[in-house]
Amino acid sequence: MTDLRELRRTYGLAGLTEADAGHDPLALFRRWFDQVEEKVGELIEPNAMILATSTPDGRPSARAVLLKGLDERGFVFFSNFDSRKGHELATNPHAALCFLWHPLERQVRIEGTVSKVSDAESDAYFVSRPAGSRLGAWASPQSAVITDRETLTRDQAALEVEYAGRDIPRPPQWGGYRVSPEVIEFWQGRPNRLHDRVRFTRTPAGWAADRLAP
Repeated sequence: MTDLRELRRTYGLAGLTEADAGHDPLALFRRWFDQVEEKVGELIEPNAMILATSTPDGRPSARAVLLKGLDERGFVFFSNFDSRKGHELATNPHAALCFLWHPLERQVRIEGTVSKVSDAESDAYFVSRPAGSRLGAWASPQSAVITDRETLTRDQAALEVEYAGRDIPRPPQWGGYRVSPEVIEFWQGRPNRLHDRVRFTRTPAGWAADRLAP
């Protein structure tokens, strides 16, 4: 195994000034995401983000999910409501997101409250998915213990027969969540580990920005 102490990289592609950051963190996020999309050949799933949730007594869990929508209301992803993340969000509707974009030496951290999107939004996204993914949402009791892999493939095959030539409805236990941001932090790698960190905090008067020590 490689000596982990020797794994290091020098950052220096860009900086992040307060003038560059502006006054609207969502506008900055979109600008950074546009630049990430230009690096698709170097970065798989640019919309992948780590979602952290926790139980009411503070036991955290984290996993990667995909960002599927963004507007002034927040960041949207989709999942099974009966999954571990679904149960944790039902009892503690607060979450954190983290995007890490190595090719641009950037990271974005988001903290906020979580709510389900409307049924209409969930339906609209569900019908846009490939048929196999729609059937998979029915076949998988996400986060539940299952006997073996064959259980999934057998159930998927049965659903393919059941819905052959028919519309595949959205399962009632599947839909979208929206993280309404309260804090958004932008991190830009810099030499000597003196990174740039600009944090936006939502206030009654709008967004307030601070620079944080690296």
